[in-house]
Order: sequence, then structure tokens, then C-alpha cells
Amino acid sequence: MNESGAPLGGGLSGRVALITGGNGGIGGTFARALAARGCTVLILGRNEQKSLQVAEEIRAAGGRAETYTADVTDEAGLGRVAEDIVQRFGGLNILINAAGGNVRAATAQQDQLADAGEETTFFDLPAESLQQEVDLNLRGTWLPCKVMAPLMEGRTGACILNISSMGALTRIPGYSAAKAGVSSFTRWLATYLARSGIRVNALAPGFFSTEQNRALQFNEDGTPKPRLQKILAGTPMGRLGRLEELTGAMLFLTDERASGFVTGVVLPVDGGFSAYSGV
Repeated sequence: MNESGAPLGGGLSGRVALITGGNGGIGGTFARALAARGCTVLILGRNEQKSLQVAEEIRAAGGRAETYTADVTDEAGLGRVAEDIVQRFGGLNILINAAGGNVRAATAQQDQLADAGEETTFFDLPAESLQQEVDLNLRGTWLPCKVMAPLMEGRTGACILNISSMGALTRIPGYSAAKAGVSSFTRWLATYLARSGIRVNALAPGFFSTEQNRALQFNEDGTPKPRLQKILAGTPMGRLGRLEELTGAMLFLTDERASGFVTGVVLPVDGGFSAYSGV
């Protein structure tokens, strides 16, 4: 063992990984994958019961997991988590910012204003809802970085992984703006921390099928809804992604044996969506 608490020889075994939103679809999948590779996984989320459920699944499989209940937009709450991590684990090797999501009240009901009838448009959306969406996705990324990165200095394999998106999406202006901010912030922070031994990258997922979004994507008979049909038409691979395909990219970017010279990258995992011009 070395002073960071990680085994000599590299790899993910023995690392301490904090995952915000670690009780959600993406975050929970990442937590299970890292635990299976020997990480001690710290699951942070607002819903304590959901976090405990993920942790119990990991422990039942022989892994190590602990939970923290906190809001990623609350600096004081994150500070208390950081203090406990230092006391119990000595610091962090990996931070994954998977908390985020869409706010329904901040969603326009059409792709373009010209298509609107009596529906709610962008100009009708409450400013408070748009701000909530930006806070959750952008503040909820840079604030954990601000609080937790000092716990990573000098640690073996120190890295931060943010979750962005492949680009501006129709109907969700606040989410799109926030995720563009995540991408830009990732590049900035990677430069800022480059000689401090902390790599910073991001994943930009395309469209994935999860339990949380299934009702939004499919009709009760299993056929795709019109918006999903449009998504599939714009994805050259012609299908939704699977979470395990996103997990592979996460493991690549968090293991310095594979990506030790990779920082400041926003990696699309989208079946070609961001590369396709529509013709």
C-alpha cells in the first residue's frame, strides 16, 4: 500500500470514489461497476432510501459502499460530507458528478416556436424553473468539484468525471445551457488542475434507455413515441444506448493505466448522434 491508501501497481482496486447522484440510473450503474473493481464507493444523493438500496446491493455482491445524504447545490452540506470523508477515508481518488436531470416545468412543448399553437412555449416558462434546472446541472457539478478536489491532491489516480451532454437539445433550454456549461467548465478545470495531479474529463451521453425515462420514450405497447422516433432517426446506429456501454467509457477515463494522459476531454457516447448532420 502507498500513502494514498491505494495498492501499488495501479488499477482501480483500493480507490475511494464519490459519486453524486449515485442512487440514480447512471450513477448507480457506475457505483456498482467501480465497486466490482475494488473501489470503496461513496454514494451521495438526496434520497437516503434509494442510496441505501444501491449500497446494500453492492455489499450483497461483496463490495464496499457507504452513503451520504446531501444536495449537490448546498455548499455547507457538501462541506460536512468532505469532513467526514477525510476522517473516515483520508481523502478521495475519484469524483464522479452524475447528479442532474431535467425539470419538467422548464420544458417547452415544441421543437420550434413556429410549431406552437396554444401550447406552452419557451417564453411562458417560469424563470425560477429554468434557474432550478441550471443550478441542478451546472452548480451541482462545479460545487462538488470546488469542495471535493482538495481531498484529491496527492492521491494516486486522482480524477474527476463530469456528465455533460452531446449538444443543445430541443425543448429543454435550461438543461442544454447547463450542460454546455459543464463541458466548458470541464475543460477549464482540467487546465487549472493539470499540474496538481488531478485529471478532469466528461462524458457526453446520447440517448439511453433507463427505467426512469421509459415512459417518456415508449407507448404502453412498447412502440416508440414520436419524439423517440425522431431521436432514433438522428442516431446513425439507429438505437438507444445501453448503460453498460456508458460504463465502459467511465472505466476508461477513471483508470490512469488506460487514460493517464487524457484530461480536458468531453467524450461523446451517443451512437454517432453528435456527428450526424441529418443528411
